[in-house]
Amino acid sequence: MLHLFFSSSPFFQIGADGFNSGLRKAMNSQYISYDYSKMAVVATVRLAETESNVTAWQRFLPSGPIALLPLNNQLSSLVWSTDKESAKCLLDLPAEEFVDRVNQALWNDEHQNSLAQDISERVAEMVRVLNVNSSEDSNHFRQLPPSIVDIEGRRGAFPLALGPAVDYIAERAALIGDAAHRVHPMAGQGANLGFGDVATLTDVIVEATANGADIGSAVYLEEYQSRRLQHNIPVMASIHGLHFLYNTTWTPFVMLRSVGFNLIDALPSIKQLISQKASI
Repeated sequence: MLHLFFSSSPFFQIGADGFNSGLRKAMNSQYISYDYSKMAVVATVRLAETESNVTAWQRFLPSGPIALLPLNNQLSSLVWSTDKESAKCLLDLPAEEFVDRVNQALWNDEHQNSLAQDISERVAEMVRVLNVNSSEDSNHFRQLPPSIVDIEGRRGAFPLALGPAVDYIAERAALIGDAAHRVHPMAGQGANLGFGDVATLTDVIVEATANGADIGSAVYLEEYQSRRLQHNIPVMASIHGLHFLYNTTWTPFVMLRSVGFNLIDALPSIKQLISQKASI
């Protein structure tokens, strides 16, 4: 939790202390929690290919998604969501076996629904052929995931849950990041939501200062809360919906999600719009 002190006014508190936020509890802000009964195994992994590591990868497995987020040309951050028993097993594995399991999860197609994948790829290819206005169509190709050769440092795990706070603000206090909203890591939006909170809170503090107002004024804090709730709630609802959509193996649903994501991939303008909305 951050404490900001100003000589002209009492202190202003910013809760950036995670999903077990002490400030949120002190604010008596109602907190809605939904346990996914899953764990996220996290580690820093070293890649076999080290020339260019600029792509984030995510693959949806029956037990949950596995994702790689680039750190530099050699390293990526691994987040593997799975059931609690499997998570414990992954943490206990020797490093070499853990690396083998990660590569298997990234490359093995044994759990893939071949019918759904075939139909979705055919639909996406038709869209790419018809989408003659897209300059990216002629250069479209399927990238392959990287291979992992080692892990750096220790592995860890944390429980997964949905957790929105009803109120982000109280008297002379504001919540940001996981203290205000906890989400499933599958879409990699937790950090983006937190960055958005910081940017918006900074804006309203700067505005209050420019107007000669108290930065802890309820008028400005309510502006922060209103703007962030309008953005965060739809994003959180979308991630929650994706969790359930990808938590089923029923063929019609598998086909629906496969076609949907292949269509998005085949339409650069739609893909760019989604990226822009996610990064606000």
